[in-house]
Order: sequence, then C-alpha cells, then structure tokens
Amino acid sequence: MEVEGRRLSLSHLERVIFPASGHTKAQLLHYYARIAPVMLPHVAGRPASFVRAPEGLAGESWIAKTPPTGAPDWVPVVEVPHRDGATEQVVIDSAAALIAMVNLGAYEVHVPQWTAAAGRDAHDRLVLDLDPGPGTDLVVCCRIAERLRQLLDEDGLMACPVVSGSKGLHLYAPVRPVSGRAVSAYAKGLAERLTSEHPGLVVASMAKLERRGRVLIDWSQNASAKTTAAPYTVRLREGARGPGVAAPVTWDEVGACRSPSDLAFTPEDVVERADGLGDLLAGLGSDDVRARVP
Repeated sequence: MEVEGRRLSLSHLERVIFPASGHTKAQLLHYYARIAPVMLPHVAGRPASFVRAPEGLAGESWIAKTPPTGAPDWVPVVEVPHRDGATEQVVIDSAAALIAMVNLGAYEVHVPQWTAAAGRDAHDRLVLDLDPGPGTDLVVCCRIAERLRQLLDEDGLMACPVVSGSKGLHLYAPVRPVSGRAVSAYAKGLAERLTSEHPGLVVASMAKLERRGRVLIDWSQNASAKTTAAPYTVRLREGARGPGVAAPVTWDEVGACRSPSDLAFTPEDVVERADGLGDLLAGLGSDDVRARVP
C-alpha cells in the first residue's frame, strides 16, 4: 500500500495478535492509520522505543530501542546518548513511519518527555504514572488523580489524564523546558506529599512489599533515560473486550469513574472518540499553557 507517498509491503495481515478478542494485525494497522493524526503530535520528534511482539501475545515479546531489522531507510533515526555510549532510535514523524513500525511487530510505542532536537535536559512534559497495587484499582487511581490535579493547578500546571491501557492512569502536564533532574524532583515531591496525606492509600516507593493495597505514584518516569507508553498506543495487554489503549479522557470521565470498565477502551472505541471529540490532549503540546516547574 502507499502511505503519504511511501510504498509499504504489509505482511501477515491475517495473523491474530490478541487471541481472546481475535484482533488481527490488519486491524491494528488500520487502527494506527486512523489514529495517526491525533497520535503523531505526541510522539513526533521524540526517540521512540517499542515493545515488539511479531507473533502476537502467544509469542515472544521484547523491548526494542534500536530500529527493527527491515525498517525502511527513509524512517528517520536519531542518535541518543546513554551512559555506556549511544544508540540509534527511530523517530516517528509521520503516519508512514508509524505504519512501517507496526508492520514489523512494534505494536507498543514508548517515548521520553523530551525531544531529540531540544535534548535530554529540556523536558517539556511532566508525567505521573498512577499504578494500582494488589487490592486497588483504576477507580482509586482516579480519586488520587483528582487530588493531584488540585496540587498541580495550585502550582500553575495543567493536568491532562490518560488511562494507561493497562491498570492505571497517566497524568501529563506541559512544562517550560527544564532538566530531567528538576522535573523529577518536583514530581517526587508531589508523590511524597500525597503519601503523607494518605499513607494507607498512596506510596511513592517502588518496593513491591509496600504497594499492596496502595497506589504507586511513579514519578521516576521523568528521568531522562525513562520512557512512558505514548498517548494512543495500543498496549500488549488484553482486557475483557480486546487490547487496551493509552487513551486520553476528560476530567468529567475521571470524576464519574466507578468501575475500571468505565474507562476501558478498545482501539475501535478510541478511533470513535477521536472522530467525535478530537484530540483531548491537544493542549499538551501548546506553548500557551506551559508553566515553570516550581
């Protein structure tokens, strides 16, 4: 097929990627083609990593940072420095590049909170990952998110909720470019404040023993070396109705959530929502709403 003037040879379209729901590779390619207009602003310019599972959930999966074997030579790459050197990573700057990666089994897209052009010390987004431990769920995450929204608002930051497509909730806030160390310190402070307010409900530590019955506010994804599942990406996890998606939601929906199923969306749901509501995260990329991290 041809996408934006680029010819792509798509393979194994009938392959079932999600066995319980029967979602095929063709359906996932169709989803990404439809959702690209609202997804691209949130991944373009950012070095991407992927969770690859060419055979679907029944096969092997792994995290891939370097360009997959077989990636077209026109897909842009950028050199990303690391502690032990540097690697080349794909930058998804077009629907064609997105479809090319999905065709190679890179179904789940992750990006950092900085762009390659600005560099690792110029984060333009803050992210908090609310991850429910055993005995808690998305509903509890929503209540905690509402309190975090209040705290962010008091500091002049606009909170944007995204269900993770797994179990929890991501909160983003657009910020003026700042170092990863500074935004991590601020995010950690927020997590620790909530832990002090609700010690039986919230934890800021990664220790698994502390997470039972509590929600982890993972502030560490603001580190320059970390990535977060990109808005609108399919997750390689299957819910009751099919694959989950990291889907933007409204604060009204967060407030009304009384069951995890209230905010569980399939790829088809997310396309329908985008067609009707547009990009609920449009403000995330606007310079007009960026604020300084206190």
